Amino acid sequence: QVQLVESGGGLVQAGGSLRLSCAASGRIVSNYAMGWFRQAPGKEREFVAGIRWSTGSAFHADSVKGRFTISRDNAENTMYLQMNSLKPEDTAVYYCAAGTPSFGSISSIGQYDYWGQGTQVTVSS
Repeated sequence: QVQLVESGGGLVQAGGSLRLSCAASGRIVSNYAMGWFRQAPGKEREFVAGIRWSTGSAFHADSVKGRFTISRDNAENTMYLQMNSLKPEDTAVYYCAAGTPSFGSISSIGQYDYWGQGTQVTVSS
């Protein structure tokens, strides 16, 4: 079992920055990946970024490339999402997730087994 707790959400003006954290407890094994997803009102949950726990290989959705950066601290079992140049369309509840997605499937929601409770990010124009 893995428990995930997100923090760091809030209200920020367009162009500002936020850093989300996801603390994981339980057994994170080397073949795990962790990811950030977001869900805006009336929209489906979508992939934002993912990272392979053992190698640190990172993947970002096209919509956030160059603005968001995913990272992890193995020793602290914590994943981060640095969000810069925020836009109003980034407003959503952000969720962290953990699982064992197969190669090429790190962006697939169904590949993740564990989810946090979500943290709200609101970007004002």
